Amino acid sequence: MATRLLRTNFIRRPYRFSALKPVGPPTVTASTAAVPDILSFGQQEPEPPLHHPKPNEAHHDIDLSDQARLFSSMPTSALLRSTAVLHAAAIGPMVDVGSWIMSSKLMDTALTRGMVLGLVKSTFYDHFCAGEDAAAAAERVRSVYEASGLKGMLVYGVEHADDAATCDENMQHFLRTIEAAKSLPTSHFSSVVVKLTAICPISLLKRVSDLLRWEYKSQNFKLSWKLRSFPVFSDSSPLYHTNSEPEPLTAEEERELEAAHVRIQEICRKCQESNVPLLVDAEDTILQPAIDYMAYSSAIIFNTDKDRPIVYNTIQAYLRDAGERLHLAVQEAEKEGVPMGFKLVRGAYMSSEARLADSLGHKSPIHDTIQNTHACYNDCMTFLMEKASNGSGFGVVLATHNADSGGLASKKASELNIDKKNGKIEFAQLYGMSDALSFGLKRAGFNVSKYMPYGPVETAIPYLLRRAYENRGMMATGANDRQLMRMELKRRLIAGIA
Repeated sequence: MATRLLRTNFIRRPYRFSALKPVGPPTVTASTAAVPDILSFGQQEPEPPLHHPKPNEAHHDIDLSDQARLFSSMPTSALLRSTAVLHAAAIGPMVDVGSWIMSSKLMDTALTRGMVLGLVKSTFYDHFCAGEDAAAAAERVRSVYEASGLKGMLVYGVEHADDAATCDENMQHFLRTIEAAKSLPTSHFSSVVVKLTAICPISLLKRVSDLLRWEYKSQNFKLSWKLRSFPVFSDSSPLYHTNSEPEPLTAEEERELEAAHVRIQEICRKCQESNVPLLVDAEDTILQPAIDYMAYSSAIIFNTDKDRPIVYNTIQAYLRDAGERLHLAVQEAEKEGVPMGFKLVRGAYMSSEARLADSLGHKSPIHDTIQNTHACYNDCMTFLMEKASNGSGFGVVLATHNADSGGLASKKASELNIDKKNGKIEFAQLYGMSDALSFGLKRAGFNVSKYMPYGPVETAIPYLLRRAYENRGMMATGANDRQLMRMELKRRLIAGIA
């Protein structure tokens, strides 16, 4: 069986381990107005000057200037550790050395491996991950909520399965995740998250995506196995991945696809019975059509409560066709009377998308500039918030580390008179990152969640290294977060001495 835990695409794309030299950093956003989004780390800009918070400065009603209020729920010991870990993660050579160690022969020796993993667990792992199993993760969700009022998104950090047995095993882990969420008070958690690459083989997702693309290209091409779904393409969607008519699915592939539908539907059914929303994560464009298709077909079946969707799909705003596809899917959902939920992110696969498109002689499907990505994100955000405000059953998760987007959403919520507590509009950030924004949004009255992955320590290493690279790349907001933490530690020290 082949499964990859907590990889978050660190190894597969666009980054690689090397036993001879440190891993190069991923491409990340470096803009005051654009820092990495949850599962969404993309376009790069020149580093701006460090922005120093000023008294009474706020993003609309999100006040990020008063560090004492922002970090009031964090005990000094936790604040000290967070500051140390984030500063360490921002030191380039230290991150590169850590990458080299993880790829070196030191990890082949029991003694040194144990020492390294012990150090990782007590520092980076405990900062960015929720625990080694579902029970531990649920307890971490409980403690975070009781300390700060921030909710948890439980994420079993597994993806990229290659065979049916692994997919079946992963499905059981996702079901246990739902049980763990169900054991918590409903005020403590917001959702569970699934990657369809963990319960449907990658090769099959690619085959299905190819066939869906060809069907969109050719009106006479029909797929007998296709279930009812919403549109997954628009006129501007990238179709260059499929340049010739694909072979039909074999009988075995059709059985595998049916088994994948059974897995996702079993997870959805468990979520529906437990009243636990399910967020389907996004992938790159070579796989995304199949993921959208399966997510929407599941939503049609399980989003039966007119007031609250169970199945949420993910829209990546850095794609040129994101806005068009979102509008088409919403239009069809409204036509069929199906409530829909969407998680909005900026996008995670900039480097790999550009390389693939270039290799095939096509332009990247991603917006040319980060400003265009911001505009697309904010347009999609406004559209979804307007839908959620009109009494329909839409649910929206705004997954962002971007304070400007948070401020715009806060202002829009006021304009639309949206009830901040009814769960239709939520924010989310990665656990261990952008705490100042999370606390600021929470203090402004919004539901805010932390994306909390869990899994064994040894399998979390690639995920943790990516978090380190991302923190190093968060040059503006990341630096401001660390600065606010230092200021609060200094204030507490002076107050203690006084």
